[in-house]
Amino acid sequence: MKMRVRSSWLLPFAGVIVVALFLFPVYWLVVTSFKTEGEIFRSPPTWFPETLYFKAYSEQLSSSSYDIFEGFRNSAIIAFGALAISTLLAIPASYGLARFKFPGRHAILLLFLVTQMLPASLILTPLFIQLKNLGLIGPSYWGTILANATAGIPFSVVTLRTYFASLPKELEESAKIDGCGIPTTFLRIMIPIAIPGVVVAMVFSFLFAWGDLVYGMTFIGKEDMRPLTAGIYNFLGFQSTSWNNTMAFGTVSIIPVILIFVFIQRYIVSGLTNGAVKG
Repeated sequence: MKMRVRSSWLLPFAGVIVVALFLFPVYWLVVTSFKTEGEIFRSPPTWFPETLYFKAYSEQLSSSSYDIFEGFRNSAIIAFGALAISTLLAIPASYGLARFKFPGRHAILLLFLVTQMLPASLILTPLFIQLKNLGLIGPSYWGTILANATAGIPFSVVTLRTYFASLPKELEESAKIDGCGIPTTFLRIMIPIAIPGVVVAMVFSFLFAWGDLVYGMTFIGKEDMRPLTAGIYNFLGFQSTSWNNTMAFGTVSIIPVILIFVFIQRYIVSGLTNGAVKG
């Protein structure tokens, strides 16, 4: 009985500790953005600003040092473009890997898993050469969009393949009896049921592209077309760094990510848990 009582409060307490450890960097990011430069370097550090300093945020909105709205636009174009490409390609690929048996199916799945382990710096040079030969390097978003799509497709395929494999085969058999072919069954029955898994794949494809810095700096030649993440360099000086402006910039840039998880967390949890039933 005592063990049950201990476990009833021990696991939630451990969960709170783990969540606090993961959220502390975000808390410190936000708190530091409201401090003055003098208070940031004070020892011992203050856990909350003595006086709220809003100038760092006003400078973000005034576009005096960096046009943050332009950065948001560029990141949105890149993120939604990569999301569309990776989702459209990953859905039929994952369905084929989950439902059809053909030679090399497991090798293809293993290849998708291996590509997720490769760092961006390793594939940067071959990607640059290939995109340059296609004429997609320079004043264009397409090189960065395609590069980010290649990062999102493997995760989407692995996630959706597991989700499609967890769906009962009786659905397809019933549709076949009713006269539906494979394309009709896929479009009208399987995809609507797999919406939670599709949403998870879309969210993570969006996040991969939204947080990208390497591809945006490498494949886009014009500075005013680079993504939001590239704007951090405007606050990193040669001799000093404006830390409160840097932290304010980071706080503003993660707002879309927070809103995504707040409004569609139900679909994300459902997609991740349902897809874990069957491998």
